[in-house]
Amino acid sequence: MTTVLIPSLADDLPLPDGLDVHVWDSGDELPDADVLARAEYYVMPYTFAPDTGDIVARMPQLKVIQTLTAGYEHVKPYMRDGITLCNARGVHDASTAELAVTLTLASLRGVPTFVEARRRGEWAFGFFEALADKTVLIVGYGAIGQAIEARLVPFECDVLRVARTARDGVAGFDSLPELLGRCDVVILICPLTDETRGMVDAKFLAAMPDGALLVNVARGGVVDTDALVAELSSRRIRAALDVTDPEPPPPGHALWTVPGLLMSPHVGGSSSAFRPRARRLVQAQLERYSVGEPLANVVVGPESS
Repeated sequence: MTTVLIPSLADDLPLPDGLDVHVWDSGDELPDADVLARAEYYVMPYTFAPDTGDIVARMPQLKVIQTLTAGYEHVKPYMRDGITLCNARGVHDASTAELAVTLTLASLRGVPTFVEARRRGEWAFGFFEALADKTVLIVGYGAIGQAIEARLVPFECDVLRVARTARDGVAGFDSLPELLGRCDVVILICPLTDETRGMVDAKFLAAMPDGALLVNVARGGVVDTDALVAELSSRRIRAALDVTDPEPPPPGHALWTVPGLLMSPHVGGSSSAFRPRARRLVQAQLERYSVGEPLANVVVGPESS
């Protein structure tokens, strides 16, 4: 029997025979020591809480970690030789793409202004920008970036694409200085790596045109927060952030009060679209593992590219 640890969102899935399945969620009492000692496959609960990583040290036979997040930088500190890491590529495409477009439209069309005006009992009629005819740059053109573009196209805007590696129709990161000056909206959906940490710095922001909008649905660390606050304080550009650095901002932090910012609390993947896609991934991966087939979404290990 192969011992598997899964979160409760998958506890009623029809899983293959031959699996010894145990359910554990962040914050729960740890499984018995003998269960942890046998565990080979661990599906991390969908949270960034430290206990979801700390438990790895208690599983000496662990062979696979499956995250339910697309990003996996929070798991790397717990990795050791012999463990394969799989991410949740495909699970968050729809949900995160929806939020990216929502933040973009809400910012351009003045929705935060309307909400604030209603609280004051004011009728905030005015002229606001449309997404139509804008040029949008997607920074990090992977699966979610493609999903964002698919949802942007009906809005009659032009889409430019950038990724770490240039390919047909997609420019490389080295093209950013030239492309940024042409864009009305910049949407960040790149992974947080040594290369992208702090990539959106004062120089990057200065290259954006006056009045441009920065949308971050990637990771907070991709953006230099101090540089962004300085630009927003000058009211030269605007921003919409689903992720921040620090996250969440502590009380009194400038991100709570700086003008020109729409902020959501890291809910890009937190929607009704998440659960069914996460369950399908867990089921498919365990079916592959049970019969010795190659796993999907390998990001660290022998099958990663």
